[in-house]
Amino acid sequence: MSGIITAPAFNNLFTATKDSSTMRGFVTAVYEIGCLFGAIFILALGDFLGRRRAIMMGGSIMILGVIIQVTAERNATPLAQFIVGRVITGVGNGINTSTIPTYQAECSKTSNRGLLICIEGGVIAFGTLIAYWIIFALVVAIPTYWLPESPRWLLTRGLDAEGTAVIAALRGLEVDSKETILQRQIILDSIAASGYVGKKNTPLKACFTGGKTQHFRRMMLGVSSQFMQQVGGCNAVIYYFPILFEQSIHQSHSISLLLGGINMIVYSIFATVSWFIIERAGRRKLFLWGTVGQGLSMVLVFSCLIPGTEAAAKGAAVGLFTYIASFGATWLPLPWLYPAEINPLKTRAKANALSTCSNWLFNFLIVMITPILIDHIHWATYLFFALLNASFLPVIYIWYPETRRRSLEEIDIIFARGFGDVGSVVAGDGDGGDRVADGGKGTMRWRRGDRYVRAAREMPYLSDEAIEREQRRYGLVDDARGVEEVGESSVIKSG
Repeated sequence: MSGIITAPAFNNLFTATKDSSTMRGFVTAVYEIGCLFGAIFILALGDFLGRRRAIMMGGSIMILGVIIQVTAERNATPLAQFIVGRVITGVGNGINTSTIPTYQAECSKTSNRGLLICIEGGVIAFGTLIAYWIIFALVVAIPTYWLPESPRWLLTRGLDAEGTAVIAALRGLEVDSKETILQRQIILDSIAASGYVGKKNTPLKACFTGGKTQHFRRMMLGVSSQFMQQVGGCNAVIYYFPILFEQSIHQSHSISLLLGGINMIVYSIFATVSWFIIERAGRRKLFLWGTVGQGLSMVLVFSCLIPGTEAAAKGAAVGLFTYIASFGATWLPLPWLYPAEINPLKTRAKANALSTCSNWLFNFLIVMITPILIDHIHWATYLFFALLNASFLPVIYIWYPETRRRSLEEIDIIFARGFGDVGSVVAGDGDGGDRVADGGKGTMRWRRGDRYVRAAREMPYLSDEAIEREQRRYGLVDDARGVEEVGESSVIKSG
């Protein structure tokens, strides 16, 4: 929408958008309402449909929505038809954005899970650059037919032979190899520990429980990452870049469109940066670096707009470019990766759908209010976004555990270990915290600071055999591989 929302041809066809910041905001933001409905659909039926069918459905719905948009005619009711088409397209995208990261996380190896989801973010940026939506939808919907279903979803349905075959295929192993059988058993242990055995659908209330699996905490980590991505200002820049240049920096419409195209090239280039650093730097560092980059960019923008001179406004233009570069390299892929891997198998589909709901709800809010803010408070719009980015730093630093190079089952163990991190203070340390002893076990732990972050930092990387041992040690599964219900009856605890 960024290239056409102020174009004369668009405004002449959809006359209500001409000289109306509120209508521009609504026409742009109504797409996010459709995305929200799509995410809610997956929240309700995602576990039942499975990953492949949901992705194919989402792509097909997007194609229908795009056809409705592009066939709007002047002599009918073009704006109403365009809005309906945008909502329908949004429903399809909401289904896909709620499902694809989960599918990728469940089918990926520990060593490349972050890379693959970051590549998805890069593809989004390139798709924004070329803006051929219907081609994108076809590419999503049709090839998915030949992709395998998630092995974790198959095993939760009791389809052991199919799940085992997918595990072997994804790892390039024989079906009866030792590593394939061990991987299958680790996943089955995780399913048993979650209480998911034999169930077709996870109740929504499971996302709001605590205990060893910490469903609520993990769901909120994903929801908050999507919330911060949106209110940090990304879509204020992506959707309204030409408008920002016209109204804030006072460039001509043609120059604004040209700079908007260059901005999308910068966006696409920097979206590939995360491919090379996600498994080296880790999630926490990229979250923090990206937040600092975005915040400082917004500071540069509003500072250069205050004088109101053409020379100073050029500095604001630089700030918009550095913002989109920082966002593309960090905050673009991370909120899609983090919820997909941080949540346990039992609640992964629903928690990921909730985080996607958070994304589209606040996406709608920001896209709706940005043109109104620019009209009324001008440069203070960017001060607002700078302050919001600054507020993210303590949240990320204190509460976001690192998941780099961790298998999905290792992440379950991190939260079980953090949940058991209680005891009495026995000694002070030199790092602002107190160490505690865990009863008679003699294990030294930390009282202050987030114990889940510290558990992720201190726990060594585990082999498949060690994962099985740790699952039994923390009560995630017993020696007979029976089920221990750890989430359903638990109450949310403050830690």
